[in-house]
Formats: sequence, structure tokens, C-alpha cells
Amino acid sequence: MDGKHMQIGEVATRTELSLRTIRHYEEVGLVVPSARSQGGFRLYTERDVERLMVVRRMKPLGFTLEQMRDLLDATDRLDEGDLSRGEREILLERVRGYEHGAADQVTKLRVQLARAEEFARTLRERVERNQAANT
Repeated sequence: MDGKHMQIGEVATRTELSLRTIRHYEEVGLVVPSARSQGGFRLYTERDVERLMVVRRMKPLGFTLEQMRDLLDATDRLDEGDLSRGEREILLERVRGYEHGAADQVTKLRVQLARAEEFARTLRERVERNQAANT
């Protein structure tokens, strides 16, 4: 990271999150801006953007704010590096739990998507049959 700071508008564009959502995540303590400008504007780093992307990816999978906070805490602590072997293994196990949870949700979403595609296909076929009967 080059230490470059971004204002909230740029972060919103990069993350495809609304300003309101980013501010909400700050209010609940998920992603706090790394700095403030002299004028009081929120300033974010690349690491802040990465954290917001984690949250953005977890939300549609049904993870709670508390789970998001827990995962971010675990990954932050892993990234710090000053851990005993036991602490590292405990944190890795927490992250693995979220990985498994995400994989389970992906499987469920694939089933839902297949059902939705099947439904759309049956409707399309019905419309085509009825259009053909009327010509």
C-alpha cells in the first residue's frame, strides 16, 4: 500500500456501496476510516477498501454484522503476525468456519438459481407455445 487516502465518494465507487451504507458500517464499527482530513472528511486506505469488500461479499450470503466483525477481527489478528502457534491455529479455525459457511451458502444459491432458471424456462416455453397457437 502506498499510503494514499481516498475520500468516501471514491471508496463508494470502488466498492459499489452507497455512502449511506459505508457510513452505517462505520457506525456499527465494521470499517472505520483510517484518518480524517483537516476539514473532517473521512479518509480511507486500500486496507479499508479491502475490509469493506469483505463485508460486501458476506452480506448477500446472510452473515450477520457480528459474524462480519468476528471474521474481520480474526483476519486482522492473523495479519498482525505476532501470535503463538496455538493462537494462530484458533484464528485459522475461525476463518475456516466462515469459509465453510460461505461455501454452504454458495451451494444453496446455486440450487436457487437452477430453480429460478427452470421456472423462467417453463414460462418462456408456455409463452412460445401460446404465441405459436395464435398464429
